[in-house]
Amino acid sequence: MSVWQAEVRVWLKPSVFDPQGAAVQQALRSLGHDGVEEVRIGKSMVLTVRAETAAEAEDQVRAMCEELLCNPVMETYTFTVRPLEEASVGGRAR
Repeated sequence: MSVWQAEVRVWLKPSVFDPQGAAVQQALRSLGHDGVEEVRIGKSMVLTVRAETAAEAEDQVRAMCEELLCNPVMETYTFTVRPLEEASVGGRAR
């Protein structure tokens, strides 16, 4: 069985008002960043998953998103899955 790293992004659908995004947009404008037209706030998750194949890992992550990680009424999501060894080669976050 292989180990996979999944990166999941969840955010509000465009039709749903984003109060956090609006607050950040207003704060940026008050700091002189007048070119910011819209801010949308979301969440990001990194999961480690055991599965035989990438397709099986993707199926698991999709099920997790639809069952718990995303509210499909208000939110949408995307994800990527890659072997854990490949995922750790990319460097560190800033």
